[in-house]
Amino acid sequence: MTPETGARRSESDMTKPIHALVGTDAFLQTQKLREIIAQLPVGAQRIDVDGERAELADVLDELRSFAMFGGGKVVVVGGADAFITRYREQLETYCENPADSATLVLRLNALPSNQRIYKIIAKRGEITKCAPPADREIVPWVMQRAKAEHKLVVTPAAAEMLKDLIGDDLGRMDNELAKLALQCTGGKVDVGEVQTSVAFQREQEMWNMTDEIAAGHATAALKRWRQLVQMDSSAEFRAVTWLGIWLEKAIKALAMKKQGSDAFSIARELKIWPAEKGTAFLRTAQQLGEDGLYRALNLLVEVDHQSKSGVGDAAENVERFLLAVGGEMAPAGRR
Repeated sequence: MTPETGARRSESDMTKPIHALVGTDAFLQTQKLREIIAQLPVGAQRIDVDGERAELADVLDELRSFAMFGGGKVVVVGGADAFITRYREQLETYCENPADSATLVLRLNALPSNQRIYKIIAKRGEITKCAPPADREIVPWVMQRAKAEHKLVVTPAAAEMLKDLIGDDLGRMDNELAKLALQCTGGKVDVGEVQTSVAFQREQEMWNMTDEIAAGHATAALKRWRQLVQMDSSAEFRAVTWLGIWLEKAIKALAMKKQGSDAFSIARELKIWPAEKGTAFLRTAQQLGEDGLYRALNLLVEVDHQSKSGVGDAAENVERFLLAVGGEMAPAGRR
C-alpha cells in the first residue's frame, strides 16, 4: 500500500474530513455516525471524547496522527457545542485545512448557519440535520424505516397509531418496529398487530389508570401505577408525557363536545384507539370538568419540574399526582 492510497485520504474517498451532526435527536445522530464509520476502511480506529472537558491540543493530536494499526481514524466529539464555544477560532482554522488521514465528527445540539464555522464545515465537509421530525413527517418515516430496515410493510393506519403511542422518539419507534418484525409472521403490520404489541398494552394500562383517577378511585389508580412500574421500568419517565397528552386530549374533547361533535368523531379526531372508546373517554373528561382538567395539568407541570430538578423520586412524584387528582380533582369536576 503506497502513501498515496494508504493512510492519506484520496480524492475518491467517500468520507468527508469533517462532519457536523446537528440536532437533538440522538437516534438520527447515531444512525449517521454509523454511516460515516461504514465508509471508512475496515478496522478504522474510533476515538470518542467529551466536548465539555476535552482539550483542543489532544483532539488535534489524535486527528493529525496516524491510526495505530492503519485503516483510518475517526475522532468523535460528543457535546461539541461547548467545545466549539471554547475553541471557535482554532477550530475554524483547523476546518479550513483539515488532516487528510482522519475524520472529525462533531455532535451538536445547534449550529447556526450564519456562523463562520458552519460555512467552513459546509464547504470542506458535511452538515447533517438530526432534529426530531415534524408531526406530518413521522408516519412516512415509520413506513419507510419499517420497509428499509425491518422488511415490514406498515399500513398508514398502523403507522398513525404508532405515532400516537410513541410520538417523535425515533429510537423508541425503531425498537418497537424491531419487536413487531419478530412478532409478525406475514411481514405486514396493521392496527391489530400494534394493538397486541407491548407498547400498546402499556399505554392501554395507562388509559385504565386514568379512568380510575377520573372516577375518584385513587387507591385503584395507585395500584395500577405500581404494577405498571414493576412491569416496565421506563414507565416513570414516560408517565408525565403520556398523562399530559391524555389531559390535553380531554380538554380538546370537551371543546369539541361543546361544538356539537359526537363521541365517535371526537375519538377519530383525537386519535383515540379504538374509536369505540370515545364514549368512555368523553365521559371521563366530563367527570373531571374543564376546571379540574386544567388544575390537573398545572399540577402535572409541577410534578415534572420536581422530578427533573431531583426533588423526590420520579415514580413517587407520579404517585402524589395520582392521589391528588383522584382524591380532589374528580369530585370538583362532578360538582
